[in-house]
Amino acid sequence: MAEWSLPHRYARPVTGPNRIDVDLEAVVLQAVDARAIVGTQIVQSLWSGYGQIVRCRLEGGTQQSVIVKHVRWPDQRNHPHGWTSDRSHERKLQSYRIETTWYDRYAEVCPDQCRVPGCLALDVRADDVIMVLEDLDPSGFAGRRQQVNEVEIDACLSWLASFHATFMGEQPDGLWAAGTYWHLATRPDEFDALDDGPLKAAAATIDRRLADSPFQTFVHGDAKLANFCFTADGYRAAAVDFQYVGGGCGMKDVAYFISSCLDEDDSERLAPDLLDRYFELLNGALGRSGNGLDFAALEDDWRALYPVAWTDFYRFLQGWSPGHWKLHRYSERLARQVLDAL
Repeated sequence: MAEWSLPHRYARPVTGPNRIDVDLEAVVLQAVDARAIVGTQIVQSLWSGYGQIVRCRLEGGTQQSVIVKHVRWPDQRNHPHGWTSDRSHERKLQSYRIETTWYDRYAEVCPDQCRVPGCLALDVRADDVIMVLEDLDPSGFAGRRQQVNEVEIDACLSWLASFHATFMGEQPDGLWAAGTYWHLATRPDEFDALDDGPLKAAAATIDRRLADSPFQTFVHGDAKLANFCFTADGYRAAAVDFQYVGGGCGMKDVAYFISSCLDEDDSERLAPDLLDRYFELLNGALGRSGNGLDFAALEDDWRALYPVAWTDFYRFLQGWSPGHWKLHRYSERLARQVLDAL
């Protein structure tokens, strides 16, 4: 199978001699009982200027390095697509609060098949949030991908299947009631920006169909390729970035993941086989978890919701970023199919 190029926003790691501030340094050192931070590396700047993700190399203690996600409320907001309203700001603040709840209460439940970083310390303050997390690189997940092959796609589908199986039927207490960053109720500005037409008129019905599925689980909520880390051989993946984790139909994650790494032609050609593979993996994961639900009924329900989930994200993109590369013929075909069936 060929590899597919991924056009996405991912900051290139930058090294530098700068030290993190003394207060933050104390949180890190206490978390892992280390003597000193001997080096730092900016891994990524957070979206819209809300802080940084930094790798800290340590001397002594229980870890050779840790990842620090330091969220700071910006004095000025700088969204790449111009969405800088108070509503947008409050949604981001809530997303980081929810991410701390995820690491505090849920992350440790994940089995090895849906590997996530271990949480070493959390510090929530009036105007910033500090998360000290396991560095997945020395744990064997140092691979990042801007293009993927068959093995790596399978690793991500396996992670999603295990994640959905792990939280099947659970209540997202303290998380988003409806996960994903594009959920209709949390994106009224983008909805208002949509041109009047069938898609806008059907938005609430599409959202309700996904919410009315009798098979609800947790969704990662931002399961794009950039949020997966791989083993050197590509056969296993771990996931990061849980700002938009919450309740929902697993097809939201699957459709969004496929959209993140396949273009329109490959989506059209490969999606049926990828769905087959996902449900094979989900059946196995549910079997390992001892969940006795009716898998045939779940599969029938979720297969029918795959184009609905894709159309839900397509609706968001049309309002948020008209002209986005994912607004292609495959997306349009699925949206027409869903709208015609309503």
